[in-house]
Amino acid sequence: MFAPRFAPRMRQGFAPGRGVRMGRRFAPEFVPGMGPGFGGVRDAPYRGPRMVPGITPRRAAHGFEPVAPRAGRNVRAGRAARAAAHRNASRRDRTSIRDTARHVPPHRPPPSHRPHGERHVPPRVAVVLPTIPFVRYAPNTYPSCRYTGRDDSGRCSDRPAYVADLGGIGRGGPPPVSQNGGARVAAAGFDRRYVPGQVVAELDGALSDAQVRALARRHRLTLLGVQDIPLIGGRLGLFRIDGGRSVQSVQRRLALDDGVRLAQPNFRYVLQDQTSIPAQEGDPAQYAVRKLRLPQAHALSHGGNVTVAVIDSGIDAHHPELADAVVGTFDALGSKEGPHVHGTGIAGAIVAHGRLIGSAPSARILAIRAFGVTRGGAESTSFVILKSLDYAAGHGAQIINMSFAGPKDALVGRGVAAAEAKGIVLVAASGNAGPKSPPLYPAADSGVIAVSATDAYDRLFPASNRGRHVAVAAPGVDVFLPAPGGKYQLTTGTSFSAAYVSGLAALMIARDPKLKADQVRAILMKTARDLGDPGRDDLFGAGEADAFGAVSAVAAPIPVASSRGEGGTGTTDARDRAAVPASPSATTLAGDKAAGK
Repeated sequence: MFAPRFAPRMRQGFAPGRGVRMGRRFAPEFVPGMGPGFGGVRDAPYRGPRMVPGITPRRAAHGFEPVAPRAGRNVRAGRAARAAAHRNASRRDRTSIRDTARHVPPHRPPPSHRPHGERHVPPRVAVVLPTIPFVRYAPNTYPSCRYTGRDDSGRCSDRPAYVADLGGIGRGGPPPVSQNGGARVAAAGFDRRYVPGQVVAELDGALSDAQVRALARRHRLTLLGVQDIPLIGGRLGLFRIDGGRSVQSVQRRLALDDGVRLAQPNFRYVLQDQTSIPAQEGDPAQYAVRKLRLPQAHALSHGGNVTVAVIDSGIDAHHPELADAVVGTFDALGSKEGPHVHGTGIAGAIVAHGRLIGSAPSARILAIRAFGVTRGGAESTSFVILKSLDYAAGHGAQIINMSFAGPKDALVGRGVAAAEAKGIVLVAASGNAGPKSPPLYPAADSGVIAVSATDAYDRLFPASNRGRHVAVAAPGVDVFLPAPGGKYQLTTGTSFSAAYVSGLAALMIARDPKLKADQVRAILMKTARDLGDPGRDDLFGAGEADAFGAVSAVAAPIPVASSRGEGGTGTTDARDRAAVPASPSATTLAGDKAAGK
């Protein structure tokens, strides 16, 4: 190992500092004039350890022996650095020292050690620094793609996104659903889960309109609407955010106000139909009638005196299949849009009684329009959905059909819980977001009967949502239903599966009006026909709903289902006498009426 010709002159115990002269072939040595405050020191120079390659000056000053340099990338880099240092020193370039040791001014040799006639030269130094170690970063240290963001091949189709919780007062909320069933957040901070620039708040019920407007001014908001919601015992305020502020920041500040119980974004909801195509009038191919065993169930009950609220898009109340079935309407949007294919189909799955047959042909429909048609489909919001739930609960609905889905919503969740507490049966579509989707709401809310979709061969609809919250399955693929303008449609989606189950609940309640919501759910699950893996599973729930089994399990005298009277007697409805020649249940239904059932 090479040793330098001269060792540096330094005071014992001191780390080397500035003032080292470096030659091409010589080791550094301390020269006179170094370090302020050391004039007049006459100590004899200390000949310290040898400066050899492979050891730093600091380690050499503390007596460490050099070690042979190891071959490798760092050593090669160190050699290059030392060669560059020698070249710089020969040009008398200034180089600052970078030593991690405490700076102690080095010893200044006495004048006697200065060669005669040598001019004082300001100290210069060239120090070889150890090379920076090569750091190998572990793979996958970046945020991984979420399970819900991968396609069928396992590749990441949605970039990792971390967003603040957007539920009520910053709590709760699954991510939005993308086209492939995953959760995604749009670019530039735009989240499709909620309406941008809007916040909805549950207000203290004692606040007057003037106080609500004052609250909006305090928070620099524009009041878009305020609605009393007796269902939750409060008022609902809808505000527009001014000044380009984020929804999350306004939500947090608004929630701290004494007059606000809960604040959240105005979440979006979409209807759960997948496809819809026109069909020939009166096509009798209704496999759902056979699958659900409706003819046998209609021998026991056909849903008379039961009101089913349909929160959906517009319903064509003048369609022959829905004649005399719609007993009330409410437009929660306040617009003038006409009937829509989705709402009309949902009503038909429940009460069709012309050339088709619904699951509860004598039930009554309370039509609530909460979804407006947009370029991307029919959408609604938290504010409108809660208004609709409140209207349904306040106008005698015994069953509420919710064939829509959205993210977790604290306000709508409160409305759902309040409706359940009033004894209302709540049925919802599980969703059409696919197997990788997180649970969608309100289907995943506690107390809601979530329904997935099956086809004519008892196979699960591929786009149907899965999960522990799924209660039962029902036909929902290529089902034949009415469409606006007296027409028909062949359509698919968990929306229509939920509608069939809502009709089944109407059959049960018509047989025993004292049934509670949890009893209806329990009977539907207990009597369902098992599909898929034995027992309950996340695809079909307890299995495919069985109308005849569920109605048979209701232990109560059979009421006069054809009556519109309060006590189970009265004038027979015209729909009970309607002939249904194309349906296998038509003869049975007519026979029931003749027998007075």
